[in-house]
Amino acid sequence: MDDFADRYKRHIMLPQVGREGQVRLSQSHVLVVGAGGLGSPVLLYLAAAGVGHLSIVDDDEVDISNLQRQVLHCTSDLHRPKVVSAREKINLINPNVEVTAHRTKFCSENAAHLLDGCDVVVDCTDNAASKFVINDICVVAGIPLVHGAINEFVGNVMTIIQGSATLRDVFTPPPSDAPPASQYGVLGAVAGVVGSIQATEVLKVLLGIGRPLTDRMLTIDTLSMVFTTFDIRPKGK
Repeated sequence: MDDFADRYKRHIMLPQVGREGQVRLSQSHVLVVGAGGLGSPVLLYLAAAGVGHLSIVDDDEVDISNLQRQVLHCTSDLHRPKVVSAREKINLINPNVEVTAHRTKFCSENAAHLLDGCDVVVDCTDNAASKFVINDICVVAGIPLVHGAINEFVGNVMTIIQGSATLRDVFTPPPSDAPPASQYGVLGAVAGVVGSIQATEVLKVLLGIGRPLTDRMLTIDTLSMVFTTFDIRPKGK
């Protein structure tokens, strides 16, 4: 058995994926904005799944307070750029994946460059204002976006494609003086739950299988372990 078939055997066994689907994943380009709590499981699973090109956007360095939930990074990575640490771990997991590290913030000025050739964007940021910037730019560009967010013991996931509901159909943009996410606690494992669901949504979109979370938002309360899906109607429809 060749290396490709051996590495991805359990994917290829799935009739919804097969060798053709696995080849499609190997030819796909995903942009992950944020290499922290959500970005860690997203990047780990997309790399292991064989997504051919992963671009990572993050301007932060690894802090000791990150290690409680950002499982992509280790104690030896303290004070190193997260994108560099992330790239190294991905190379260890799957050396066949091309990794592009962008040590910057995602913004309107660099969006065109960062989105070039991208098939799906994953929002793994922890800043509400950034989430609306990413949402608005992806909607205009017509690029699928998988949103994720966590706070304390809860999280939510939503997939946005052209013509579907967006974050603006669910939330109101935060005020400029809204407190940063660092002022709130979060159970570390919640990031793993939400990030894994985001990765699953990305793979479904790339493969064109299943029913993505479009026009729906999944909310997760880990204290009660209740998963609830809300239907969302795009404004004006």
